[in-house]
Amino acid sequence: MSKRLKLGVISTSRALRSGRTLADSSEKTSPYFADERKSTARTGVKKRSPIKIEYEAAEDEANVKSTDATSAVEMKSRNVKESSTLKTAKTEECEMKDENVEQSVDSKDIKDEKRWMPPNWETILENVREMRKHKTAPVDDMGCHKCADPNASPSVSRYQLLIALMLSSQTKDQVTHAAMQRLHTYGCKPNIIAATSNVLLGQLIYPVGFWKKKVEYIKNTTLILVERYNGDIPKTIKELCKLPGVGPKMAHICMQIAWGEVSGIGVDTHVHRICNRLEWVKKPTKTPELTRNELEDWLPKPLWSEINHLLVGFGQEICLPRFPKCSECLNKNICPYASKNSGKKKK
Repeated sequence: MSKRLKLGVISTSRALRSGRTLADSSEKTSPYFADERKSTARTGVKKRSPIKIEYEAAEDEANVKSTDATSAVEMKSRNVKESSTLKTAKTEECEMKDENVEQSVDSKDIKDEKRWMPPNWETILENVREMRKHKTAPVDDMGCHKCADPNASPSVSRYQLLIALMLSSQTKDQVTHAAMQRLHTYGCKPNIIAATSNVLLGQLIYPVGFWKKKVEYIKNTTLILVERYNGDIPKTIKELCKLPGVGPKMAHICMQIAWGEVSGIGVDTHVHRICNRLEWVKKPTKTPELTRNELEDWLPKPLWSEINHLLVGFGQEICLPRFPKCSECLNKNICPYASKNSGKKKK
């Protein structure tokens, strides 16, 4: 007999000991698995619950909310980053400004270091102070700052100082002071001088240098002050220099003695002569105005207020226009003019 199983035998129904016939396994299902099959069928037929959809919707909303929250956080973080970037930029800008300030200060220091200065100028200045400490020069007692009436009002006092400066040009302090005393006796006030005739005014100021021309200057200047400044004087260099007969030297000195402001160095014939002798200018200058520009270029500003008064008195007593007293000067060993003229003998 062949060992191969016949499929037909398996497919036929067989009888059990109990007498029952076993149904074909291919067509019928065991009663033990009937419920399971029904449940399987029912499970397959059952529809999905909409809860999952709701869950998905809720999940989507949560995702949207989380996305919005994330984007908000990202936006805030971006804003924080931008603000921090702006702060950093501002900090860098402030640092740049500080660096620029430091660089400007350094450049000023470099300019100060490179700025030309005459040799031994500090020693020479100290020696001049020593020679002027007793204040015995004419400018100390009869200079323009001593010509105003101490009992006059501030505006009248300023007017008198300006008139004294106008008279002092090309005139010795003794002559200027005497002319101012005559004007005080007559009445040195703007409204009085404006009403005074030129002839009488000339008699009052004579014999100052160029007295005829100064009569016109004083009269015209007084009329301008009465009409435009209510009898007072201008408070700026520009306006002072517009007045007839007033130049830069008078204007700078007037700003100092009348208004108490140092606007520049007043350079007259004494200061002009002495600065050239001491070689306090890079090259010889021909006019007081050129000397003023040279002197202001290197002399420290805190010294501007005293230099005119010091050098004028020094020029009146020691460094004279003719036959300077170099043998009595404390600067004779370091003065360029003294060293050049030490071998010359008086005739």
